[in-house]
Amino acid sequence: MATLLIVHHTPSPHCQAMFEAVLSGATDPEIEDVRVVRVPALSATASDVLAADGFLLGTPANLGYMSGALKHFFDQVYYPCLDATRGRPFGYWVHGGNDVTGAVRGIESVTTGLGWRRTAEAVTVTGEPDKGDLERCWELGATVAAGLMD
Repeated sequence: MATLLIVHHTPSPHCQAMFEAVLSGATDPEIEDVRVVRVPALSATASDVLAADGFLLGTPANLGYMSGALKHFFDQVYYPCLDATRGRPFGYWVHGGNDVTGAVRGIESVTTGLGWRRTAEAVTVTGEPDKGDLERCWELGATVAAGLMD
C-alpha cells in the first residue's frame, strides 16, 4: 500500500477549509490502496517523509513567504531526505491575504532542490476561498493520491 503524507500548517479558518478539501479528495473512496497520513508541519519528521511515497503540502503565505512552520519542516528533512526521496510526486496549496508569490517561489525552490516531481497544479488562493477554490483543493488531493495507486 502506498503512503501519501500531507504536511500542513492551518492556522486560520481559510487554511483549514482548504486543508479539509484536500484531505477529502485524497481520501475519496474511489482511491484504493493509498494510506493518507496527515501531520502538522511542526511535527513532521524525516522519518515521516522517508516512509511516504508522495506528498501534499499546505501553508499560508506569511510576510511574503511560506509559513515558518513549513520552512521548519523543510529545514528538518532536506538533507536526511535529499537522495532517498528524489523523484517522488507532490502537490501543494497556499493561502494568502493578498499575495502568495513568495510562498510559491519558496516551495518550488525547495522541492526542486529535493528533486520532487510536481504532479498536480498548485492551488493558490488570496482572500476567502470560494466553492471553485475548494473544488480545486479537492482535485489536488484526489490527483496526487490517485497517482499513487498501483
